[in-house]
Amino acid sequence: MSTQRLRNEDYHDYSSTDVSPEESPSEGLNNFSSPSSYQRFGESNSTTWFQTLVHLLKGNIGTGLLGLPLAVKNAGILMGPLSLLVIGIVAVHCMGILVKCAHHFCRRLNKPFVDYGETVMYGLESSPSSWLRNHAHWGRHLVDFFLIVTQLGFCCVYFVFLADNFKQVIEAANGTTNNCHNNETVILTPTMDSRLYMLAFLPFVVLLVFIRNLRVLSIFSLLANITMLVSLVMIYQFIVQNIPDPSRLPLVAPWKTYPLFFGTAIFAFEGIGMVLPLENKMKDPRKFPLILYVGMAIITALYISLGSLGYLQFGANIQGSITLNLPNCWLYQSVKLLYSIGIFFTYAIQFYVPAEIILPFFVSRAPEHCELVVDLFVRTVLVCLTYLGPPASNCLRCHLKMPIPRKKREREDERDRLTKKQTSNCREKTESYQGVGGWWAGRTWWRALRICSS
Repeated sequence: MSTQRLRNEDYHDYSSTDVSPEESPSEGLNNFSSPSSYQRFGESNSTTWFQTLVHLLKGNIGTGLLGLPLAVKNAGILMGPLSLLVIGIVAVHCMGILVKCAHHFCRRLNKPFVDYGETVMYGLESSPSSWLRNHAHWGRHLVDFFLIVTQLGFCCVYFVFLADNFKQVIEAANGTTNNCHNNETVILTPTMDSRLYMLAFLPFVVLLVFIRNLRVLSIFSLLANITMLVSLVMIYQFIVQNIPDPSRLPLVAPWKTYPLFFGTAIFAFEGIGMVLPLENKMKDPRKFPLILYVGMAIITALYISLGSLGYLQFGANIQGSITLNLPNCWLYQSVKLLYSIGIFFTYAIQFYVPAEIILPFFVSRAPEHCELVVDLFVRTVLVCLTYLGPPASNCLRCHLKMPIPRKKREREDERDRLTKKQTSNCREKTESYQGVGGWWAGRTWWRALRICSS
């Protein structure tokens, strides 16, 4: 977007708040976070503060939470919780700055709301660098692209999580007992492939994403939070019992494993992309900063406690998901089912962000009487892409690490065997003629050279 467009919108300087001549831009941004500085109110179908809090909690409590005990193992029993606390503080601080900037540009441009891409674009247009101002629209496209990839990536993970958990419960059903005190190894009964489980969930996920209203989705978010709360209570009830001596655990793990911790921890904070969409749909967005800080405080405390207690309980035996360490009884098998139900409803929340970015491009180009059909069709295509993503990545990984075909491997083994045999014959015949005269010696070397080169 050019600077001429800003002048046409009666906008002169984004970098200054113009609250007073002597006030700094940072002070102006701080003032915009006050209740009197931002007066936009949502429509009648907007969400209340409680519904927004439910969405915020649901957007951050996902599959990454179950992997945090292993993440703490990769960082250390002391370094892990401290790092999670620092990451949580930095994330909340950045979210707060993002919301303040969005309020600032809404007030300056007299807009009801701005999304991620618009916030970045307007921020670049207010930059003192002419190059950034002239290429501000690329900042918007880049942020939108990363948001789409990130959120659809979460949806791909949810598909795999649903399929794998239901597959594990069904295959272990014959060996699952009511005795939760003995964690015995169970022989799984093979069933259909995980991809078929994913295909079975596909129609239900498509129907779920047809719900386009966040107010309606808040009901499903509440159900998801309840099912996840029950499953987390059951997990906590198990891991707080008979915790072993923590002195055997390292305070700080080797630094070569710390990147594994960092990747898992960043993945766990998977609700960052939901911040502005949730704020934009609130009836009274002035309450959003308080909701953001309260919600993220709850989430950070949950992350630290589950990660630390899980590692303290299972130690070096902790697996990629803490549910894999639970006893094989129906009580704790139900944890997988309850958590999977919560992840199923979370899919629609994570899907909302890329849908809001992609759908307007297609719907705006469709005839008015076909807008709903185009909307639902694009949603269906996006869900199918998230379904095809995991199998496609597996095929690519197998292609990059493709083993040598059997016949080709046999031919190579046979050639190596013959080469070794010929080399051995060459050495034996060469040594057998070492005592012969010159003519025979020359003939011997010639024959040996032919054998070696054949």
